Amino acid sequence: MRYKPHNYQTQATGFIINHDEAAVFLGMGLGKSVIALTAIWQLVLDYFLVQRVLVIAPLRVARDTWPQEAAKWDHLTGLTLAVAVGSKQDRLHALAKSAMVTVINRENIPWLVAHYGAAWPFDMVVIDELSSFKNHRAKRFTTLVKMRPYVSRWVGLTGTPASNGLMDLWAQFRLLDGGSRLGRYITRFRDRWFVPDKRGGMQVFTYKPRAGAEDEIYEAISDMTLSMRTTDHLTLPELTLTTTKVKLADQEREVYERLEQDLVIELDGQVVDAANAAVLSGKLLQLASGAIYDENGDAIAVHGAKLDALEDLVEAANGQNLLVAYWYKHDLERIIERFPQARALKTAEDTAAWNNGEIQIGLIHPASAGHGLNLQVGGHLLIWFSLTWSLELYQQTNARLYRQGQTQPVTITHLAAEGTLDEAVLKALDTKNVTQAALIEAVKTQLTTTKENSLCM
Repeated sequence: MRYKPHNYQTQATGFIINHDEAAVFLGMGLGKSVIALTAIWQLVLDYFLVQRVLVIAPLRVARDTWPQEAAKWDHLTGLTLAVAVGSKQDRLHALAKSAMVTVINRENIPWLVAHYGAAWPFDMVVIDELSSFKNHRAKRFTTLVKMRPYVSRWVGLTGTPASNGLMDLWAQFRLLDGGSRLGRYITRFRDRWFVPDKRGGMQVFTYKPRAGAEDEIYEAISDMTLSMRTTDHLTLPELTLTTTKVKLADQEREVYERLEQDLVIELDGQVVDAANAAVLSGKLLQLASGAIYDENGDAIAVHGAKLDALEDLVEAANGQNLLVAYWYKHDLERIIERFPQARALKTAEDTAAWNNGEIQIGLIHPASAGHGLNLQVGGHLLIWFSLTWSLELYQQTNARLYRQGQTQPVTITHLAAEGTLDEAVLKALDTKNVTQAALIEAVKTQLTTTKENSLCM
């Protein structure tokens, strides 16, 4: 696919290239991976300033997103990438490739440091979700910081780096610049910019910034920091549509395909018409989202892949409010079970609470997202957990955030399970071909494919 970067993406790529130590604060869905990969390509293959790059990311992002992005864009041709996740044997196999870019999940950083020691081969490190290194006592931080002398370039990517307060910043920037801006030691950072808040006797439980600390801290890091949230960098509101591919594990895929085959066999020998196509489509989309209703109306959980992907997006949002669109009642129930802080937006009181910023994860059904429902004040990030064939409801739901009065760039993310009917629905929505004929054709394709696969077994 041809890469046509937005102005802010070109600016962010240039910033990474021109700074040995760079913190890029970029909102969810605005293309962190391709921005960084474009900079890496130029540094490795154009300027010859870097030889090997280590990318550290959350597990599923490391396993799926980075390799998908590297393979997706034409301009990244020639950049080799290996994914060091999974078993020890899998990781060692990936390292043995000596790829230009090695992607690893953050949980394996202590293992990687122990494996290489002084023979550390990476002269550039990119940390995706830098804010996950905010705990200076965590093993991932204490081990990685030891590798600073071996690395000439550091890049940190995150949405909001200080979601829990300014104290979060110290460990993140200690990794990036070695402590030259905020200090080498947390105690000196704390003594300089904070005062005791809650305490019991002589013991201090929490600290609060002293007057003027916020401005001073941001001024101290301003030369190495690029924020993509200001109107200087984006023409607001800008709409970004993105898809997060959800990969089913082999066992989950087997369950999906077995149930899919059973459903399709029920139609064997029948004409696929609107009625049974709609039924089959609904069941397959349920499966793609992770559960399905049985004949008694009870939900049977099949997989949690989309819940895991949603968890990654919640983390990436870093405290920003998320509006999540669901279609099936079992989606709602499973989301709330995984995320107790989530709340369905059903009443005027719910809507008011959302717009007041009191709900971190708001859950909305497209059929209830009617015209005139204003949700743009409460957030700018929408995630489609389960998809709908209804173009009207799809556009109507998107317009709850992307509408007059929205002051932030809006990102709409679709969770699509690979190899499922999700992909057909997304294609139909993209081409605005969501007629009954398109639904029937998609189900016919699913029917044919499943039959062919079963015959090959």
